[in-house]
Amino acid sequence: MSHDTFPSTLRDTSHGSGTPPRLDPELPVLLLRTNHNFLHHGTLGMIRTLGRAGVPVHAILEGPANPASRSRYLHRGHPWAPPAERPSALLSHLRVIAERVGGPALLVPMDDAGAIFVAEHADALAPHFVFPQQDPGVPRLVADKSRLTAACVAHGVPCPDSRTPATAAEVDDAAGALGLPLIAKWARPWRLGPGRRSTTLVRTREHAHRLFAAALDGDREPDGGAGPLVLQRRIPPAGGDWFFHGYFDADRTCLFGGTGRKHLAHPPQAGHTVSGEWVSNPELERLAVRAVRLLGCRGLVDLDFRLDAATGDYHLLDFNPRIGAQFRLFADRQGLDLAHVLHLDQSGRRVPRARPAFGRNLLVENHYLQQSIGRPLLRAGRLRPLREADELAWYAGDDLPPFLAMGRQSVVRAVARIRTRRRG
Repeated sequence: MSHDTFPSTLRDTSHGSGTPPRLDPELPVLLLRTNHNFLHHGTLGMIRTLGRAGVPVHAILEGPANPASRSRYLHRGHPWAPPAERPSALLSHLRVIAERVGGPALLVPMDDAGAIFVAEHADALAPHFVFPQQDPGVPRLVADKSRLTAACVAHGVPCPDSRTPATAAEVDDAAGALGLPLIAKWARPWRLGPGRRSTTLVRTREHAHRLFAAALDGDREPDGGAGPLVLQRRIPPAGGDWFFHGYFDADRTCLFGGTGRKHLAHPPQAGHTVSGEWVSNPELERLAVRAVRLLGCRGLVDLDFRLDAATGDYHLLDFNPRIGAQFRLFADRQGLDLAHVLHLDQSGRRVPRARPAFGRNLLVENHYLQQSIGRPLLRAGRLRPLREADELAWYAGDDLPPFLAMGRQSVVRAVARIRTRRRG
């Protein structure tokens, strides 16, 4: 999609309810997840958007405890896989699944570790699966926060000033140079254990030192853990948080792309989209397309930016070499989204010109309500976003069981958090 197709004056609030191009039902899909996340709404979105198009969708899931396993559009769930850190075991597991599927399938990684694995083991996977052509080292390069910063500096892509301290003294130097509060990130977040956040807002030097000490402990692990710790200048949120989702073919041509703005994130100002809107932003799209091409990525991408209101510059914060969980925000006026584009391109079919639905918005219900606990957000005015969203991550009138299962799990988790706070 060319950036000049997005006039800034256009606003279209259609719901993306048109009929997307027909997909090839002879090319089944296997969704690969490597990290335990029972409430990953992006997986459910992929199951629904491709299943509704008549494509058999297979997924590696944790079992019936995962709400996505209840979807009527899931053709078959498969047992949880060995971790990507055990590539031989994971390859064997995928070969067994390929035999069950009964033919070449489109392999779609849903997290960074999966994207890295597919790129680095493409030759071994090629007899059983199809996937976008990718330079083997690129997904690891862009997913690693420390290496991404270095690559951005080398290519002239704007990014926040960062430090990677090697000693406690350098932590103090970084806090002095970057200022407090600052942002702390784990360089390799796909190696974090359950319940650990990849990005943290750090308000004190003591907090920064605690995280640095944890990074040193991780360095002693056989695989180096999730570190090193990256300390990054915090850009004030006044300019807003923005993102770009796109699909790039073998020639790194952007076949489909969209820019969005986060209205709410989880955790606030440092996490994934809870409420977002498709916004026409040609400047940001040009920057995102340039960054993807300079860094050499192909296939699906999900980039996060923050606008520095003082300078007017967009800074690249994160680069995910796979589909973003909120991809259904970018369903255009004919119903075309990134899952359709991926399937069309990999099955050799033509990808039609997009018809943007600017003003379309998406909301993730469980995280929106989670932020409401303990605060007066449940008044009628605060519930308006739920009623007015064009796309909800979980609720769908034609596929209710995942929504109900998510609700039950969310209640259980909320009760557990309340009990933990009371004991504390």
